[in-house]
Amino acid sequence: MYRLDKLFARLVFLGLAVFSAQLAHAQGVQGSTQFPGIGRNATPAEVIAWDIDVRPDFKGLPKGSGSVEKGQAIWESKCASCHGVFGESNEIFTPIAGGTTVDDIKTGKVASLVDRKQPQRTTLMKVPTVSTLWDYIYRAMPWNAPRSLTPDDTYALVAFILSLGEIVPDDFVLSNTNIAEVQKKMPNRNGMTRNHGFWSVSGKPDVNGSSCMSNCVKFVQIGSTLPDFARNAHGNIAEQNRLYGPYRGSDSTKPPIDRLPGSSGEGLAHAADTHAAAVKGPAALFKNENCSACHAPNAKLVGPSIADIAAKYKGQSGAQEKLMAKVKNGGSGVWGAIPMPPQSQLSDEDRATLVRWVLTGQ
Repeated sequence: MYRLDKLFARLVFLGLAVFSAQLAHAQGVQGSTQFPGIGRNATPAEVIAWDIDVRPDFKGLPKGSGSVEKGQAIWESKCASCHGVFGESNEIFTPIAGGTTVDDIKTGKVASLVDRKQPQRTTLMKVPTVSTLWDYIYRAMPWNAPRSLTPDDTYALVAFILSLGEIVPDDFVLSNTNIAEVQKKMPNRNGMTRNHGFWSVSGKPDVNGSSCMSNCVKFVQIGSTLPDFARNAHGNIAEQNRLYGPYRGSDSTKPPIDRLPGSSGEGLAHAADTHAAAVKGPAALFKNENCSACHAPNAKLVGPSIADIAAKYKGQSGAQEKLMAKVKNGGSGVWGAIPMPPQSQLSDEDRATLVRWVLTGQ
């Protein structure tokens, strides 16, 4: 009796093995009927590896959680070099935070999107769904190491970004269980439109391209370069960087250089510039010290506008000294929750010049 049971078990095991082999073979050749000899169906494991998208209804969202505090630490180590400490970014990358208000969070439509005075659109102004933010960061960031963030890391980063826009408080912990509630606070959740080609199979595409059908090049070099028409679209990039290191970056008013510069920066604009040699003056100082990343003349960015600062302190005794100290040491709480970082690299003379210019325009 024992031998019969053992024989039966072996036959069952053999049958399962044969079935698995046939299934794998079928998966490998399925699809060849319509296109014989071309391709095969993806295996379930391959589909799972690619199927990481998170949908607006949060289908596909993995379990996890992350705090604003943890997100800030990750942000400063992996994101701030491109996107700024406070999401202000620079001339290369679009700002992440700014341009949204408490009223936008209530209505679900960002008013500044139709305000011509708004100098630039930020991510939080445009993105309608928090799932999009989560999904993009999880699959594509940081750009030099995509898919390196864990789900908990991603929850923390999204929480930090939302806190920059004052959508969630500084002590918030975002998770798969409360993200649907956060969606109800997204500033542009009701501002999404679908009346354009991207949402229709027969619609006009956002980009135009053509496929080479004859005399095509044998090898296509894929790289990261700007087309000629866009190279200087935002002005000379070399003029917009801080004075740091042996050189300041490419002169975008000229064609790309043939090879990377040496330690002397030969061939680059402003290679020999230093803080001491740079042109000063209030407006140049404001620009060179990246004050313009957070402050615009007449519109709120990350920080208040110059006009608002001048109006707030107009006629106040001691305003010059008070603001000079604030520029040097940083501060928070006067214009919102986002703190101003200290600018201790400035000399007393430069701080006095900058503050006087902000207060009086001279």
